[in-house]
Amino acid sequence: MKQICVIGVGYVGLVTAACFSDLGNRVIALDIVEEKIAGLKRGEMPIYEPGLKELVERNVSAGRLSFTTSYEEGLENAEFVFIAVGTPSGVDGEADLRYVAAAAETIARTMRHPLIIINKSTVPVGTGDWVADIVRTHQPTPIPFSVVSCPEFLREGSAISDFMQPHRTVLGSLDLEAAEKVAQLHLPLRAPIMITDLRTAEMIKYASNAFLATKISFINEIANICEALGADVKEVAVGMGYDKRIGPMFLDAGLGYGGSCFPKDVKALAFMANEKGRHPQLLNAVMDINSDRRKMAVARITEMLGDLKGKTIGLLGLSFKPNTDDMRDAPSIDIANALLAAGSSVRAYDPVAMENARSILPEVEMYNDVYSMAEGCDALMVITEWNEFKQLDLATLRDLMRQPVIFDGRNIYDPDTMKKLGFHYHGLGRGYDGAKTAVFATSQSKA
Repeated sequence: MKQICVIGVGYVGLVTAACFSDLGNRVIALDIVEEKIAGLKRGEMPIYEPGLKELVERNVSAGRLSFTTSYEEGLENAEFVFIAVGTPSGVDGEADLRYVAAAAETIARTMRHPLIIINKSTVPVGTGDWVADIVRTHQPTPIPFSVVSCPEFLREGSAISDFMQPHRTVLGSLDLEAAEKVAQLHLPLRAPIMITDLRTAEMIKYASNAFLATKISFINEIANICEALGADVKEVAVGMGYDKRIGPMFLDAGLGYGGSCFPKDVKALAFMANEKGRHPQLLNAVMDINSDRRKMAVARITEMLGDLKGKTIGLLGLSFKPNTDDMRDAPSIDIANALLAAGSSVRAYDPVAMENARSILPEVEMYNDVYSMAEGCDALMVITEWNEFKQLDLATLRDLMRQPVIFDGRNIYDPDTMKKLGFHYHGLGRGYDGAKTAVFATSQSKA
């Protein structure tokens, strides 16, 4: 049984603590926010993540997982200390490392025996060296320690399975012995383990997230072109995905990416490139396309309804993706604010994110179910592809609405079915509607 301390009980930290304890380790999860720790001791989760509450409760009952606000208690018997605090975006897109610095300084002042300090937070390239300097500078008396980078690759909504069944574990350190000890900690996960240097490990995380964000922006750009030419982007994505060089993942056209990782990490990587005199043209284009998706959604609903002033519009979903209550950089925020600015009344329903959304979108009226929200609406907009939205009684929904107008921002409905039900329906890049004939006629006339 290894002794582990995890600093930070957000998405990454709490999942990391719960999963390592479930693997048989003794884990203390530490956070300086007393309300979070008090809530966890009462069995209250600070975040929504499927299966997390049950995992935490099981390991607390087994005596493998505990919570504290005290660094002295957290580090007392620890061999491994994970830093899993937030690194939000700064004004220019740079990562804000104040919480990492605070954790490193407090570790330095508190540690009483050798430690392996593991950066789990997503941090700029070079942070591992910087953390080592902070610890060395703030130690009252020199005590040996090592710094290892172990970037996380968890997706909100499936974080536990991502932790327990990872595609790979990436470790970076200048101390091979320390990296191998951290590798031993991950052996029960039975996944490939890559050991490299600190900066390369840090870069792997940014490069991975930037590439996935690029795939999302790429398919959204293709959706725009499909819409103009009369092709169906969903079938285009399937055809592309059969190519093993491309693969099917992250090829769902929609309203773009959001959440705590992709927006922040792409901005941070572009910032790092600019700081070193490089011109990140592709990253800038990825961010521009992603921002344009939200503007496009409002433009489409305006085309469908005409003047938005006085109209009532309902949003199906608020969180940036299904199976999470995370509202960070969610498309719903920009879309709702744009609709409100245009004079619309905005309603919303989300299975789990409404509590988090209330303070962010105070002018949006929240409803407890889709049907009561839809009653009297001039239009509905699918913002988040929650499973429950895919099985709605669409005929009932149509009859409740003032106008049967649906903008499907996640392409969860079949266009032909929606039209047969009498909806004025608009998906994203959903194929032939006469555009092909027009394009063919134009090309023939040029010939």
